[in-house]
Amino acid sequence: MTDLILHHYPTSPFAEKARLMLGFKGASWRSVLISPVMPKPDLTALTGGYRKTPVLQVGADIYCDTALIARRLDQEKALPALFPEGQEMTAAIFAAWADSVVFQHAVSLVFQPESVAVRFARLPPEAVKAFIEDRKALFSSGSSQRLSAEQARHQWPTIMARLEQQLQREEGDYLFGEPSIADFAMAHPLWFLKGTPVTAPLVDAYPAVHAWLGRVLGFGHGAYSELSSEEALAIARDTLPAPLPEEAFNEPNGFRTGDRVSIAATDYGVDPVEGELVFAGVEELILRREDERAGVVHVHFPRFGFKIDAR
Repeated sequence: MTDLILHHYPTSPFAEKARLMLGFKGASWRSVLISPVMPKPDLTALTGGYRKTPVLQVGADIYCDTALIARRLDQEKALPALFPEGQEMTAAIFAAWADSVVFQHAVSLVFQPESVAVRFARLPPEAVKAFIEDRKALFSSGSSQRLSAEQARHQWPTIMARLEQQLQREEGDYLFGEPSIADFAMAHPLWFLKGTPVTAPLVDAYPAVHAWLGRVLGFGHGAYSELSSEEALAIARDTLPAPLPEEAFNEPNGFRTGDRVSIAATDYGVDPVEGELVFAGVEELILRREDERAGVVHVHFPRFGFKIDAR
């Protein structure tokens, strides 16, 4: 079996989502630590320009976005399922909402001045400035609009009251009874808020939420060992991409196998990745790329939240 390799950094909320999903699966994996800010030359050699965190590597197959990483982990190990049978759509839709709306609120609340002063207290001013400038660039284009801290504070009690009510009335210990992708998508913005005493009360004031979050974080991160980015590149270079899915090619806008295209996120971090379209399924798009350092790789994207353009 080819190792699961996660490219991530410790304080990334979406990386925490991926780490918890790996823990939920009881997975063993390799950890490649990357910079929180650009440039990320070893990562972009694998992805072709996609810069968001995290990225999952399986040999010469590179998976972008935690929504697709979750589906790849279910392929790796079917049970326990991140998309439980009979709840696939409910879990996926809730997760998409949490990853966008709830995360957007958490970012605005975390980056208010009082919280920033605590979160970055031990970093030199130039490092803080570089991080803030990088995030401005990340959110400078795309459909995602920066929510003001005032509006985030205004709406936060509604989000949390609804979540508290759901958890109080749910018969099981998780959002929809059994654990699913919905729990991990909701947990990572709250984990982000728990990072400083300034924002932690926004979570801890809700007893059912606090207890549920403890259960989700209790899955841990699985068993992992460190790997250098150079070693990860060598693994990609020395491995052939996995066979393409047997699912029928499905591209309603007329793109065909072999077309030269670019794929990019539509919300933020919209840097395009160019390559040869080799697969388009209901959930997944795959580009074939060749890089002098990474060799031939297949870069996988979710269909939802991404777009294809002709090159």
